[in-house]
Amino acid sequence: MQDPCQAREVLGIVGDKWALLIVRMLKDGPLRFTELKRAIDGISQRMLTVTLRDLERDGILTRTVRNVMPPHVSYELTTMGRTLREATAPLLEWSITHLPHIDAARAAYDHR
Repeated sequence: MQDPCQAREVLGIVGDKWALLIVRMLKDGPLRFTELKRAIDGISQRMLTVTLRDLERDGILTRTVRNVMPPHVSYELTTMGRTLREATAPLLEWSITHLPHIDAARAAYDHR
C-alpha cells in the first residue's frame, strides 16, 4: 500500500501554476517552445524550460526533436498528461470564473 504522504509529489505538480498552464495550453495538441512562451503570459524562458523538463520527467508530456535546420522541438501531453488536464480543468475554469471576485476581495482587504 502506498504512503498517502507520497501524494505530495503529485500535488507539487497540480499546485504549480506554470505546470497547470502548460498542461492547459497543450490540450489541443503539440506546441513548440516559442508557441508556449507566447501563450503563457509572465513566464520566463528559464521557468518554462525548467517546468517542461519537470513535466517530461514526471511522464506528463513528451519532447520531440526533429532533425531539421533549425531544430524543431515540440511538446505534447502523454496519456497521463491528458488525464491530468481532465482532472484539473475544473480548477482552472473555477479560477477564471472567480478571478474578478478574488481581485475585488483583495482590493477590499488591501484598502482596510
